[in-house]
Amino acid sequence: MTLSRIVMRLARNPGTEFAGGDDHRGYALTAPLTDDGHIDAAAYAKARDACVVRRFTPDEDPTDGRLARKGQRWFFDYDEDDVGEDEPLYRLGEHRFAVGEYVTITDEDGRPLTYKVVEVQPAG
Repeated sequence: MTLSRIVMRLARNPGTEFAGGDDHRGYALTAPLTDDGHIDAAAYAKARDACVVRRFTPDEDPTDGRLARKGQRWFFDYDEDDVGEDEPLYRLGEHRFAVGEYVTITDEDGRPLTYKVVEVQPAG
């Protein structure tokens, strides 16, 4: 099983303060992908501890967490002691992680924001 490093940057989000997007806000995710670029749920089950995420913004220190799954719902979890889903990922199991694709992530304020995949490479 190979892990991939996936970088997503905030895309244009009309109707928000990020209408034009923001390349300085985003996520770096390490996760196993299938050959067609989807999250490999079977490989994830074997490598959960290696599936990490880093949220970055220009006005805060980076926040480290992990990719988590509850049933069919995927989310980013930043606090292992807190049982809740910190940042749910909209239909993550259906998203293809390839450069130019888009992913919707609900931020800490409950707003769904769109991110563009700008990099996918083997994690090393």
